[in-house]
Amino acid sequence: MAAADQETHASSVRPRSYQDESYQHGFLGAVGDLQKEGELQDVVLEVEGRRFPCHRLVLSAAIPYFRVMFTSDMAESRQNTVVLQGLDADMFAEILSYIYSGTLHVSLDRVQHLYQAADLLQLDYVRDTCSSYMAMNVERSTCVDMYKFADVFSMNVVLNSCLQYICQHFVEVSSSEEFCSLSVDQLTEIISQDKLDVKEETRVWEAVVRWVQHSREDRLQHLPSILSHIRFNLLTSDDTAAILEHPLVREDPGSSEVIRNVVHSNRKPRHGMTTEMVLLCDDENSKKMLWMNPGEGKYIRCDYDLAVYPYRGVVTCDNEIYVLAADSHIHLCKYNHAEDKWEQKSTVSEGPRELRVGIPNDYLMEIEGHDLFYLMVYPFDRVVVFKKYNQHTNEWHNCSTPQPSDSQFAFIFALSCNQRIYLFERTEMHWYDPVEDRWTRKALSDYGPEVELDAGSAVAMGTEIFWMNPEYCDKMLVYDTEADSWSEHPNPGLEEHDSPNIVDGAFFVLQNTLHAMLDYANDDYLDIDMPRQQVFVYDRHEGVWSVSCGLPFDRECVYNDMNAVARMYLPYLMNTSHADTRDAENPEGPSE
Repeated sequence: MAAADQETHASSVRPRSYQDESYQHGFLGAVGDLQKEGELQDVVLEVEGRRFPCHRLVLSAAIPYFRVMFTSDMAESRQNTVVLQGLDADMFAEILSYIYSGTLHVSLDRVQHLYQAADLLQLDYVRDTCSSYMAMNVERSTCVDMYKFADVFSMNVVLNSCLQYICQHFVEVSSSEEFCSLSVDQLTEIISQDKLDVKEETRVWEAVVRWVQHSREDRLQHLPSILSHIRFNLLTSDDTAAILEHPLVREDPGSSEVIRNVVHSNRKPRHGMTTEMVLLCDDENSKKMLWMNPGEGKYIRCDYDLAVYPYRGVVTCDNEIYVLAADSHIHLCKYNHAEDKWEQKSTVSEGPRELRVGIPNDYLMEIEGHDLFYLMVYPFDRVVVFKKYNQHTNEWHNCSTPQPSDSQFAFIFALSCNQRIYLFERTEMHWYDPVEDRWTRKALSDYGPEVELDAGSAVAMGTEIFWMNPEYCDKMLVYDTEADSWSEHPNPGLEEHDSPNIVDGAFFVLQNTLHAMLDYANDDYLDIDMPRQQVFVYDRHEGVWSVSCGLPFDRECVYNDMNAVARMYLPYLMNTSHADTRDAENPEGPSE
């Protein structure tokens, strides 16, 4: 071959890198064998009197603590024996076993000591593994101890897991001896939680009494500051009077004043005191709204002094309820739980009401940590309006908008799921990243020919999006946002209702279970056995829909779902003069 040809051939061959995985495994195995056989060891580490012969090179490569020690001018870099303080010898032996073998052994009785050793040695993998292990093994016997440990080391993942468990099992946990070992700051952090699962606030007071009496002389001084976290406004007057006469309160003059101040406050109810309810609006009378929980047989209809027509809602992660409402403009209204009334917050946009009301192209959504978002789509004009609402400043700000495809903008629906907002056309899917304020789109045909969307209802549950056309009920499509994949589910249980008699329907998620509300044509509900609206519940394990109930009041009106499910403190609703309460046992209401 000529020299020129050789040069051309050489330049056309690209260099490549080859990775020998067997070498990587073999190298680690060989290093482990050297350690077991005591070969080439050049330093001895002494922990609690036990000696551990090791290799400086291996220690420096695996553990930042030793890398600094052996590569600097520290005295230890020149010593043959290094004494380590503040370490448990058994835990250090486990860490050495890990760095020479790549295998880490974790158990519940050793995990905290192992984490402490890894924290001192700056060994991130061991720390993270211990943290994950603790978070996955929170239970009755470990939750308080782990909570205190995680608090000391600022382990947020473990702290949150422990706090969630303690809140869900507060009555049981607060009766334990371990609960009384909490610090005053840890105690107040727990009893200040909205998600505390207690039916009555007296349970929180009783837990505080036990904690104070466990070490009365040291803890009584903290009682006034602790009492400010108990929601005395949720107690009956008799309960409050009894607490004011309690020896602990009478002994400390400042405690009585704190209690009286809190009684007149507006603290939120705990989760354990609330019931998850769906908000529906009367199709004919915008001032009539129905709060319902079919599974628990609770239905409360309220008449509100609302000057605008509400038609789209959202419940935030803080359980604040917002709705879009319209007259000549589009308004944002917020629900006041304690006073059971609606308050207008701001004007979202201006324009004729008829362009917006009745057309499902307005959406109000939340992305946790990023406030509220308002999306309006004009398909025929190919116009999209997208705004972000700051709840603290009560101001709206424009965001970037999705770019429709070149074909006609065949808009279907939009919703929030898994920290993103998704907008669906018949042929494309768009998703919004709030961190980058950027939209991305993907053709539905990329998922296969089986993904076909049309007018219908959709809802997010967890990290999945469910879609169904209620007029046909033949199938349900599910989009997994994490796997970026679609699946098709048949709808057994709804096929007998699959007829032209179904004119509309809506999805909602109640108590982490998928529900569907179907509306029937007028000719059907003239039959006394046929409700105008019916609720179905989905058993995902069996893949079957079943009838949950027909709506009460349904011969008087038809309700529109606003896709708002909130935790409601029923005394706030039922004690108001404008509430009409019915249940499954008495669907016609109280007798005259």
